[in-house]
Amino acid sequence: MATSEQRARPRKAGTPKAAKAAPRKTSATAKKSAPARKAVAAKKAVAPKKKNAAPRAVKPAAVKSVAKPRAKKKVDPTERLRDVVIDALDGLKAKDVQEIDVRGKSSVADLMVVASGTSTRHVKSLADEVVKKAKQAGLPPIGVEGQREAEWVLVDLGDVIVHVMLPRTREFYGLERLWTVGDAEYAAAV
Repeated sequence: MATSEQRARPRKAGTPKAAKAAPRKTSATAKKSAPARKAVAAKKAVAPKKKNAAPRAVKPAAVKSVAKPRAKKKVDPTERLRDVVIDALDGLKAKDVQEIDVRGKSSVADLMVVASGTSTRHVKSLADEVVKKAKQAGLPPIGVEGQREAEWVLVDLGDVIVHVMLPRTREFYGLERLWTVGDAEYAAAV
């Protein structure tokens, strides 16, 4: 029978009349005495080694490995400049970008890059982008010609000369044919 205290207290909905405590789950190790637990822990720490197992090197937590400095690749300035020019032209969607290696044919430059723009405004913006990216790379242009008319803009970067033209101007002057006369790889490409 319920006592007067139990009757006076209202019961919450959904709670059982007599809450039973759930039995605690204990592991086999916890039931053992303290010396027995230490012996089990020691056996786990010194596990038998597997056959043919390579010993593992253990580094102390306080010691950090120091990375060796990587040897810097010597980047050819012409290649670096070429990458800057190609990235600038690709960024503004230049049409029909071609590279012409003029080493041995000209003492003025090592590489010529010829690209087309869709309009005079596009030609001018392509040339401006090449100049801007070259300056950011620390390689300012020696000179820029033809920006006012913007039919053919020449950007002289020293070892690399960039020609940005309208398609009709490019077809009329034919710089690719002029600088690749006798080249077997250009003939194979055409």
